[in-house]
Amino acid sequence: MYLSFFGLNEKPFAITPDPRYLYLSERHAEALAHLLYGINEAGGFVQLTGEVGTGKTTIVRSLLAQTPKNAEIALILNPKMTAPEFLLTICEELGIGVQDAATESLKDLVDILSGYLLRAHAAGRRVVVVVDEAQNLAPTVLEQVRLLTNLETNTRKLLQIILIGQPELRELLARNELRQLAQRITGRYHLNPLTREETAAYVRHRLRVAGATNDIFAPTALAEVHRVAGGVPRVINVVCDRALLGAYSMDRHRVTANLVRNAASEVFGKRFTPHWLPWLGAAAAGMLLALTTTMIWSLKPWSSPSHVAVAAVPARHDTAAPVARAAPAPETAGNLTPVTTKSAPITRTTNLSGHELTELLAQHPGETDTDSAFAKLFGLWRIQYVPAGVDPCTQASSQGLECLNQRGSFGQLRLYNRPAILMLSDDGGTQHQVVLTKLDDEHASVQLGGASHDVSIGELSRYWFGDFVMLWRPGTSQVKALSQGMRGDDVRWLRQSLQRVEGEHSEGAVSDVFDADLSKLVRDFQRQHRLTVDGIAGVQTQIVLASAVAPADSPVLYLADAHGG
Repeated sequence: MYLSFFGLNEKPFAITPDPRYLYLSERHAEALAHLLYGINEAGGFVQLTGEVGTGKTTIVRSLLAQTPKNAEIALILNPKMTAPEFLLTICEELGIGVQDAATESLKDLVDILSGYLLRAHAAGRRVVVVVDEAQNLAPTVLEQVRLLTNLETNTRKLLQIILIGQPELRELLARNELRQLAQRITGRYHLNPLTREETAAYVRHRLRVAGATNDIFAPTALAEVHRVAGGVPRVINVVCDRALLGAYSMDRHRVTANLVRNAASEVFGKRFTPHWLPWLGAAAAGMLLALTTTMIWSLKPWSSPSHVAVAAVPARHDTAAPVARAAPAPETAGNLTPVTTKSAPITRTTNLSGHELTELLAQHPGETDTDSAFAKLFGLWRIQYVPAGVDPCTQASSQGLECLNQRGSFGQLRLYNRPAILMLSDDGGTQHQVVLTKLDDEHASVQLGGASHDVSIGELSRYWFGDFVMLWRPGTSQVKALSQGMRGDDVRWLRQSLQRVEGEHSEGAVSDVFDADLSKLVRDFQRQHRLTVDGIAGVQTQIVLASAVAPADSPVLYLADAHGG
């Protein structure tokens, strides 16, 4: 619902364990590194615990994505079962065929699994059993699993067990009857909630992966997220998702601390007050006490001739001023940190509401067809367009440009930084094609009626559902994905362009081979521009790179230096 409003490609705070969104705090990175070490080198048991929602399952998914080729993983997500059922599940996960007669025999299942482990070891393969929610394992099942790890050679164990669960798992393994298993645990790691700084970095990380190009949450909002969520990633996701929805419903492109508190109140079913409110109440009480004392001293109800000397002594108010200074100012618009807009400001000829935009579209129906829109777009590139002739993209290709026809977001358009034709649909369902010429964090400019009109992104999002056509100038004659091992002029252009972006200047001949060094340059560039980091220079990466090294007179949506580029 709010994706196009904030320029996002996908929901950034889904609670499913997507490894792409994995944020590695120092402890998370250490846990993942040791799990990977356990798969590659160690034997026996590795234990990972953490409170509900701290990211254990997400780490498991990331672990599976980085599994070495010689490792076979049996992932058990619901271990609440008997010992024969547990062994049978391991066999099924590893693809071991088990005859019906053996499914209920503990001895037969152990023999089948033992034979498989021996054959896997002989073939140079590692077998790893990953058990999620391991606190649900029965002690009898754990003891049976321990017996499986007795299989070993002179140098290594044949089976690696990774137990992942809630803190109750530690209590379970501390039982006296399980002390033999506990002695075989080679690594114990516990995930703590995120700190305040890690929470802010976590929220920003997920937004950037989802396509955000600016900070949607104010610094005070990030601090409030940590306070109400307690640093638990799953709770952070739920609160932030609700806060984005609240900001969208109020047509705000910046999430404030108050919006976070409202979101938390909806999620938890209780009211959250600002953290400074108790201090404000105490300060107000102190000020009232000081004021009352002052008034009593000024009235001198006890005053009499015999007390004149005493009454003449000035009253002390040493506590009043400090109390008044201690009261923090309530969070109002005037006290928030100013939002710094990175984009170049748009020269606004008009400031259209959604209703005014639809009226303008209706007044100029001849300007929103395909030919009119492409004529304007071609004009921005200073190339010729022939109406009612060959299709526009073929005409663009003959003049050194390429078309990109895509469904995306304002975040992608900012990333590409090229004018585009937006497909709008008015209230009556009529389709219009208008040219987007400028874009900043709050507003967009479109060409209609011989003028450039400014409209807020929120209003424009009501009529634009993500479809656009854009022109861009590729660096080579043929556009194709470039990957390690390829060679040619297009690879040479890629290397030269990346070196130019990095400010490097090659003295000698530039290599035309896509080697490991070039793959690293591509990944660094992708990471910097929040693209998919895979080391492959696909069309999207080439578009962003071409925009970064384009001549200064190329048409853009915003000034590159205003965005820090």
